[in-house]
Amino acid sequence: MANSERIHPLVLQAQDKLAAGRIDRREFLRYATLLGTSLTAATVLAACGQPAAAPAAGDAPAAADAPAAADAPTAAPTGGIQRGGTLRRAMTLPLIDHPARFSWTQQANVARQIGEYLTLTGPDNITRPYLLESWDASDDVKTWTLHLRQGIKFNNGDELTADDVMFSFGQWLDESVGSSMLGLLSYLGGIDNVEKVDDYTIRLNLENANIGVPEHLFHYPAIILHRDFEGDYIKQPIGTGAFTLEEYAEGERAVLKARPDYWQMGEDSSPLPYLDEIIYVALDKDASVAALQSGQVDSMYQPRPVDWQALSAFPDVTVKAASTAQCFLIRMRVDLEPWDDNRVRTAMKMCQDREKILQLSYYGEGDLSIDAHVAPVHPAYAEKPIPAYDPEGAMALLEEYAAEKGLELPLKVTLATKNDESEPEIAAALKELALPGGFDIDLDITEPNGYWDRWTEVDLGITSWTHRALDTMVLPLAYTEEAIGNWNETRWVDEEFTTLVRQAEATLDVEARRELMSQIEDIMQERGSIGNSYWKRVWNITSNAFHGIEAHPTDFDLLYEVWKEA
Repeated sequence: MANSERIHPLVLQAQDKLAAGRIDRREFLRYATLLGTSLTAATVLAACGQPAAAPAAGDAPAAADAPAAADAPTAAPTGGIQRGGTLRRAMTLPLIDHPARFSWTQQANVARQIGEYLTLTGPDNITRPYLLESWDASDDVKTWTLHLRQGIKFNNGDELTADDVMFSFGQWLDESVGSSMLGLLSYLGGIDNVEKVDDYTIRLNLENANIGVPEHLFHYPAIILHRDFEGDYIKQPIGTGAFTLEEYAEGERAVLKARPDYWQMGEDSSPLPYLDEIIYVALDKDASVAALQSGQVDSMYQPRPVDWQALSAFPDVTVKAASTAQCFLIRMRVDLEPWDDNRVRTAMKMCQDREKILQLSYYGEGDLSIDAHVAPVHPAYAEKPIPAYDPEGAMALLEEYAAEKGLELPLKVTLATKNDESEPEIAAALKELALPGGFDIDLDITEPNGYWDRWTEVDLGITSWTHRALDTMVLPLAYTEEAIGNWNETRWVDEEFTTLVRQAEATLDVEARRELMSQIEDIMQERGSIGNSYWKRVWNITSNAFHGIEAHPTDFDLLYEVWKEA
C-alpha cells in the first residue's frame, strides 16, 4: 500500500465493523473500493481487520487493482494464453443509436467492445477504476474527484481527456436526449454540478450524498463518448475500446475487429485483445441452442432454463452460473383503473404461488422474492418472510373494491408481455392462480418488439429487469418522479419511499442501510406497484475452446481477455 494513499474515514469505520464480525470481507472490499481505496490497499486493510475465524466461503479473493476487462482466464492448457481466432456469439441485435438511451443489455454488449466506461464492476460485484486511474470521495460523500488515466486514445487517434467526460455527462443529464441515466444521476441536479478541474480531472458536486457513484459510472448506458459525437453510435463508432465496428446490421449480425493500438495489456503483459474478431449473430433462443450444438456459434446470450437443461450435459461446452438481481416483474400502472386502488394491486400480489411459478417457468433455478425490487445478492437486503399464496384474501379485497365500484367479479383484466424468455409460462401460471382470487386474465403475448414498443404504456404487464450491483441503483431508476417518462413504467411515486431511498443512497454503514432497506421493502410490499415471484439465476454457456469467460450477473460481455485454444 502506497504511503501517500488517502484512506477515507468511513473505510476505517468499516474496518472496525469487519473486525467485530458485523460485516463480511466481501462487503468491506466493496465499500472500501467504492470510497476510492485501491483494491490492493483494501485487501491489506481487510487482512488487518479480519476476525480470527476463517473467511466465509465465497468471499472475494485478494486481487491486484490494475483494471481487468474480464476475470482471470480459466485453467489454460500447457503453453498458456494463445492469440487470434473468432468468437461467434448468438444474441438479438436491436436498434443502436445513442448509448445514453440504451434500454437493453444487448445494445451495450456490442457497444462496450468499441467504447468503455470510467469504472468496471466485475462478476465479483467489486468496482474497479477503468478509464479512471482513481477517484476520491469527500468525507461527507458529496464531492467526488475523478482522475482519468493519461495517454488513452480513441480509435480515431484522439486522446481521451476531461472534455470527453464532460461531454458524456452532458448527454446523460440532458432531458432532450432521453437519457436512461437521468433518474440514477438525480443527485447531481444538472451539468452545472459537473466541474472540469484540468485536462484529466473532473469533480462531481452532489446535491445529495451518494455512496454508489463509482458503480453508477458502470451502468450500461454510461459509455464514454467522443466530444464530437452527434447521436448515432453506428454512424460514429468512436471509442477507446479494444475492437472497432466493421458491420452492424440490425436484427442480423455485428462484426467487430481487434484494434492493433489498444491501450491495455493482458495478464501475460502482451497487448489486448487476444481475439482477432467477435461476430454477433441474431438468432432466437431455439436456433441459438441448435447452432451451439452444431458448432455454428461458440456461445449464446442469456440462456433460458430449458436451454441450460438441454446444454448442461453437452460435452463441448462449459456452463457457468451466477445468482443475480434479475427478475420478471408483474407491474401495474397506478395511474389507471383498477390498479390505482391498492386493494387491487395487493390482491394481484396475493395471487402468486411463488414456488409454483418458479418451478413452472424457471425449473426452480432462482430465489423466491417478496414484492420489492431488492434482491438477496444486494449488500443491504433485509430478509423477509415469503408471502403465501392467498386467493381467499385476494377475493375478499376484490369483493370490497367491486362493491364500491358497482362491478361484478371476476374482474376482467389483460396481461401483456413478450415471449422470448420465461414470461409466457409465468403469465399462464398467473392466469390459473388468479382466477380463484377474483381475476379473469386475458393474455396478450407478443414477440419482444411488440412488447418493448409499449412496455411503459400497458396497464398490466410482465417486464424483465436486469441486475444492478447495488441495492440503491434500480430504485431511483424505476420508482421515482424523476424516472417518469423514462423507466418508471408503473408511474408509482411514494414520498416516504423516496425519502428513504435518498437516505439509503447516502448511508455507507451496511447495518444502518439494511434498516432503511427493510422499511423500503415493506412499503413496496404493502402499497407498491409490482409483484415479484423470484430472482433469476443466469448462465454463461460457451464452447470449451474459449477461456477467460465468466457468468456476469448482468449478462455483460467482458471479452477483451477471452482467448481461443488452437
